[in-house]
Amino acid sequence: MSVLPALAAEALERLGDHVCLVFEGERLRLGALLERSARLAGGLAGLGVAPGERVAVQMTNRPEVQVTALAVWHAGGVVTPVMPTLTVPELRHVLADSGAVVLVVSDDLLERARAAADGLPVHLVVAGSGAGSGAATPLTDLEAGPPVPPAAGTGSDLAALLYTGGTTGRSKGVALTADGLVQTTRARAQVVALARAPRLLVPLPLSHVFGLTNLVARLHLAEPAPMVLQRRFDAAGWLRLVAEHEVQSSALVPSMLQLLLREDLEAADLSTLRHVTTGGAPLAVAVREEFEARVPSARVCDGYGCTEVTSTATMNPYDAPRSGTVGRAVPGVELRIVDDLDRPLPAGTDGEVCVRSPGVMAGYWGDPAATAQAVVDGWLHTGDVGHLDADGYLTVVDRKKDLVIRGGFNVYPRDVEDVLLTHPDVAAAAVVGRPDAVLGEEVVAFVALREGAAADRDALLAHAAGALAAHKRPRELHVVDAVPLTSVGKTDRKALRDRARPAP
Repeated sequence: MSVLPALAAEALERLGDHVCLVFEGERLRLGALLERSARLAGGLAGLGVAPGERVAVQMTNRPEVQVTALAVWHAGGVVTPVMPTLTVPELRHVLADSGAVVLVVSDDLLERARAAADGLPVHLVVAGSGAGSGAATPLTDLEAGPPVPPAAGTGSDLAALLYTGGTTGRSKGVALTADGLVQTTRARAQVVALARAPRLLVPLPLSHVFGLTNLVARLHLAEPAPMVLQRRFDAAGWLRLVAEHEVQSSALVPSMLQLLLREDLEAADLSTLRHVTTGGAPLAVAVREEFEARVPSARVCDGYGCTEVTSTATMNPYDAPRSGTVGRAVPGVELRIVDDLDRPLPAGTDGEVCVRSPGVMAGYWGDPAATAQAVVDGWLHTGDVGHLDADGYLTVVDRKKDLVIRGGFNVYPRDVEDVLLTHPDVAAAAVVGRPDAVLGEEVVAFVALREGAAADRDALLAHAAGALAAHKRPRELHVVDAVPLTSVGKTDRKALRDRARPAP
């Protein structure tokens, strides 16, 4: 039996047949989940899914995402998650580059999927009430057959192929192994287990590595408990789900926390909430402090990672978080900070963050040159700048590629954003550089205000000037309705750079 189906079978034996997933009134038990997956594995095999073949999965959050992922692994295939927001050309690139033989899509995305797959040798499978139009095979049809035994496999087999955001070019496929997925999620589960808060709410897209690994991490639980799944994040809906299901923990990205701060948190029943885990983007200290002040029962603990390390490299310990850091390495992960010549740097010195762990990717799909550049002697060079303190807590300063160099001085956008976020009228802030004929680059800020706030540009610039060195101060500031985000909730700096760039 291959590694991931074995983990699922062991979880059923250890935890018993409990309600493991709750979604919009549906309660799915672990035994039924595994049986559906074994049946679907047989259906997928009939469509040509053999060990090593890729199956693209593009669905909004729903139970079928987990059923399909487990079925693909049961058949020995490679799950290729696709964000629901991808355009037709972007989806077509993923399908063609991965060589996917099947695309499983939710009914609300079928038309876009059909256009993207036109002319490609990929079989469309549709989940949901809109199935059966003749454009695709209904997922329920593939589940109708008998369960099949799991395919044989090893831990070194590929389990997932996830495509990066592609904000700096064509997206690349990140190949992750079964062992990397299992060991990384086990390490994260060991940290989370200390919180004793197993009832989890997941509003993150399961097609992102942060969401996908939450599915696997649930198989490491120390006690049976459900995961509550939200179709798409909306702040008011999140608050209702916490109260309705007595949620104890939730996994969010920082932009979701900022949206929650706009809600009447004091009026919501969040008494059961103990922990919020964040990742995927830097978390401003001001955002953490405000959330914890307004929700006294909860502690916000952020972590750090990326797709290339199977999502998680560090987490702030629940019993000893250190504000302003992203925590310490989880079990099995090594960290080091290096200079531009790949020489290790001492504690407290900024340099590039490098990670070595079982979760480091097997490589970029079909791109050995890019793989060799990113992974050197087993160490992934993340492209992030940060430093370690004497106790091993990591502080991430910013992305190397996001660095603004103004008049020869380095300006990290996060430094400026954190200051802007301390203004009581500011809900969100983002900083980019734009070309400048004299200084090389100029610092440009974009700010979204809280509802009812009235701070103007001059007041916000003065606030920043009072807390930042002269070379860091934004000389240009735009008040916007909302700071643009990527499909996974990160600041869309590419869009902001385009907006900040002067017209030709």
